[in-house]
Amino acid sequence: MAMANFMDRAASAASRVLINFKVSAFEDKLAAQVIGLTFDGAAVQSPEGKASLDMIIRLLSRLYPTIALRPLDAMAKDHVTALEALAKAINPEIELAKARKAITVAVVVGSSPSRIRCPTFFVGSDAWRAKLSNRSPVGSGTSMNPFGAGAAACFAAANVFRSVFAEQLQRGAADELIDLSMLTYGHSAGDSGPGLEGTDIGETHLVGLGAIGNGAIWALARAVGLKGSLRLVDHEEVDLSNLQRYVLAGQCHVGSPKVDVVRAALADTTLEVSTHFAKWDSYVKERNNWTFERVAVALDNAPDRIAVQGVLPKWIVNAWTQETDLGVSRHGFDDGRACLACLYLPYGKIKDEDERIAEELKLPEAKQEIRVLLQTDRPVDAGFVERVAKACNVPFESLQEFVGQPLRSFHQRAICGGMVMRLTDGAQPVRAVVPMSFQSALAGIMLAADLIKHASGLLNTPTTSTRINLLRPLAEFLHDPKAKDASGRCICADQDFLAAYRRKYEVSRAN
Repeated sequence: MAMANFMDRAASAASRVLINFKVSAFEDKLAAQVIGLTFDGAAVQSPEGKASLDMIIRLLSRLYPTIALRPLDAMAKDHVTALEALAKAINPEIELAKARKAITVAVVVGSSPSRIRCPTFFVGSDAWRAKLSNRSPVGSGTSMNPFGAGAAACFAAANVFRSVFAEQLQRGAADELIDLSMLTYGHSAGDSGPGLEGTDIGETHLVGLGAIGNGAIWALARAVGLKGSLRLVDHEEVDLSNLQRYVLAGQCHVGSPKVDVVRAALADTTLEVSTHFAKWDSYVKERNNWTFERVAVALDNAPDRIAVQGVLPKWIVNAWTQETDLGVSRHGFDDGRACLACLYLPYGKIKDEDERIAEELKLPEAKQEIRVLLQTDRPVDAGFVERVAKACNVPFESLQEFVGQPLRSFHQRAICGGMVMRLTDGAQPVRAVVPMSFQSALAGIMLAADLIKHASGLLNTPTTSTRINLLRPLAEFLHDPKAKDASGRCICADQDFLAAYRRKYEVSRAN
């Protein structure tokens, strides 16, 4: 058994949500766990059951070093090899245990009860409905709708995490029963909802293929029968640290453009997929067509989101993760409701990148030097790295590998990636928000779900935003009203922007 080679990043994510965090104690707790995944023939015969199994193994393998796969019949046993291969692709050193008595927390997919005496979460779905129980099986449906199945797996992974780290989470008790419609985000909806076959997404752009984008593509790749054009826009490659929460990424994808990884995941769909290895602004300039029917946004900062709204897409769906919660928001532009920019307008003084990085490197006096390094993309020298090591109270030798690398790479891997935090056993915390894998995956599934609902005319959500906190039992009310910016500073209050939007899409003032 060994921790994954991206465990520093996982520790960074956990440090943001666990009280009294120490890296050594965190890893000791993980090492003491054996997470059981029990499933039967009913699960692997069901498309929804197979989807839940696929997502749950992708999530568990990114954090826990020991997993016990427990097939309950011959048909389930035939599926073990595929699950083992997926787990090993994520963490080649993961231990796949066999002993039932060693299991500390269990997840069960299928119709069979569990005889294991430990916290157990039964996972299932019925098309749009995500189901979970801590008492008895909930079963999996036969549809090709992945949204309930994927969401249920995220709820299960969150409950496993809360069970393992219960002493370090405030109000982090386990869920007893979940029956949530991903169609309406209502509880105990009863109706499984309409099918997806024949849904035409028109020309849709997905901007940002990080952790949330991965979750969205996972769902879209399993939503059989979709039609239309999907344009994927991202300018980055997969870094090793990304494996902590990118559900589509394995060791073999490190160094590959994200657009290539997600395109491969969509290979068996009927969608027309095009990839664009570029930043959004560069893509827009090259496109030479400023009409955007539908844009799904999976970006990780406010300026980039505002830039997307600035080109005036007809409709936007946006997904996000924060330190404790996640969500999705939906935006027109000329409908009297909050546009995407309304949600991300800056207030007060916003730190520049050079100031923020200088603070995180513990070198606030070097802001000007850091600004030059960022602007010129020059590599950092040994003297600079030695100063950072001294400021962070870690040996220079532990950071010496970064000599000669660009400053952003040094900062991303040593600070955001959790290396310095590990070296100080948590005394030097990571300031950047790093979500847990189940948070990002659920945000992506919600992004894809709302995209499909909008394309098929099924979107009838009463508020702009929907918010979920996976670190606590699921709240009764998930809809989160977001008011239009009242300051008058937003572009949706500018008559020139409104007129441009109306001309572009031939929208009358009456509409």
